[in-house]
Amino acid sequence: MAKPSKLTAQSYSSAKARYAEMGVDTEAAMAALVRIPISLHCWQGDDVGGFESTGEGLSGGIAVTGNYPGKARTPDELRADLDKALSLIPGKHRLNLHAFYGEFGNKKVDRNEIRPEHFKGWIDWAKSNGMGMDFNPTCFSHPKAADGFTLSHPKKAIRDFWIEHCIASREIGAAMGKALGSPTVTNVWIPDGFKDTPVDRLSPRQRLSDSLDKVFAKKLNPKHHLDAVECKLFGIGSESYVVGSHEFYMGYAIKNQKVLCLDAGHFHPTEGIADKLSSALMFVPEILLHVSRGVRWDSDHVVTLDDALQSIAAELVRNKLLSRTHIGLDFFDASINRIAAWSIGTRNTLKALLIALLEPPALREAEKSGDYTSRLALMEDAKGLPWGAVWDAYCESQNVPSGTDWLAEVKQYESSVLSKRA
Repeated sequence: MAKPSKLTAQSYSSAKARYAEMGVDTEAAMAALVRIPISLHCWQGDDVGGFESTGEGLSGGIAVTGNYPGKARTPDELRADLDKALSLIPGKHRLNLHAFYGEFGNKKVDRNEIRPEHFKGWIDWAKSNGMGMDFNPTCFSHPKAADGFTLSHPKKAIRDFWIEHCIASREIGAAMGKALGSPTVTNVWIPDGFKDTPVDRLSPRQRLSDSLDKVFAKKLNPKHHLDAVECKLFGIGSESYVVGSHEFYMGYAIKNQKVLCLDAGHFHPTEGIADKLSSALMFVPEILLHVSRGVRWDSDHVVTLDDALQSIAAELVRNKLLSRTHIGLDFFDASINRIAAWSIGTRNTLKALLIALLEPPALREAEKSGDYTSRLALMEDAKGLPWGAVWDAYCESQNVPSGTDWLAEVKQYESSVLSKRA
């Protein structure tokens, strides 16, 4: 662990003393933060393109805007870009991979035919970096998903195809977890829904429940693999009705004790998910948290250090929920440098967690005593505490740039590597 620079050390010394006055141990907060892995999503690096050839463009309500130069075109380029991003982010993290990012050797391998060997390159890369991995079946951008239905499709043959794909994805996730010594969270999200108002809302959900039962029928070792299900409020092409709603998956996860995925962009634009965490974790074993930022809709903007993110982090820390929460990112922006997007979003997520870890205990004490006046006053005063100095010290102790110094490295990489990509 490196020592902070002289200027950072001076700022940190003052901040450490200020926090100590408030009963906060900054060293303990940083030691806790370094143990929290964030799962970086591979699809930011290539605009959710994947490495298979189905003849389909993006579908399933997914849209990526922008044409910033230098996106990854091959698995090796994507891994190189991830290496650069990870070198700018403090701590040890994970990779979240979608199924259509396998390495198929220029052969047509349909989604229901994918196997662990198609992901050996990714597993070897993660192992060399000492990272765990997470996984997702890709139930979009495929001819058999063109009409907007997969696991809830009225045609049995289509449903069976996607059931086979999800089963194969679980086996791949388990192989990843076993190889890397850390359980893989394999998350099922489907785009199924209607653009306009349906007459029958029940039958698709009955079919989805039956399909999920078939997908999860085989028990896998939880030391290697965990199942998650992800809800959504609406999407492009499913504005009026989504089969896998929050209520559906909440019920399914509770009944079957699955990990419940809550995506920050999958609810009403004015609805935060922070308050859902403590409620859901009373009834489901664990939460998969997708940190995203919707702007007016589920538009997956790069995560900023806004009130919604800080509320999520505070809820996890205040209620000691981190040990039952898997934190991953889910955004994609092709209008800016993609490596910068990873760095900004991940660093902001870690900043929010650090701020929560540095919260003075007097807030909780005031609430317990019924002194809500002091609680509000202390909560507002805490916003001005010098957490930025602690963050800079943490970054430098982890051998990554503090402040915006990381941006110079991104610009250099853009000049020497990204600009040379067609």
